[in-house]
Amino acid sequence: MIRKASEKGIIDISTDVFTTIVGDAASSCFGVKGMAGRGSGIWQLLSPESMSKGVEVRFEEDNSLIVDLHIVVDHGVNLYALSTSIIAEVGYKVTATTGVPVSQVNVFIDSMNQD
Repeated sequence: MIRKASEKGIIDISTDVFTTIVGDAASSCFGVKGMAGRGSGIWQLLSPESMSKGVEVRFEEDNSLIVDLHIVVDHGVNLYALSTSIIAEVGYKVTATTGVPVSQVNVFIDSMNQD
């Protein structure tokens, strides 16, 4: 949880809020099939309702955020371009929505969907 103070009071934002925003931002990028989760020892595509399960967020001492994303991508996409797009989109959406800066976004491409 992160705490932000304003002139009118204190705002507490839970980790779940950040994971939901990150999951939504990443899955909206072209080429992302969905978030990946570990099941039975292999990475698998998570349902849209469990997008945030492929996301881990950590808060730094300076109140910035580090994000780890585990994703499944469509076959044939440019992985570097896709990762760069995800990093920019996640950073922008988290900061625009919560006011919390994102210091690092780590993208882990765990599987490629052949569909």
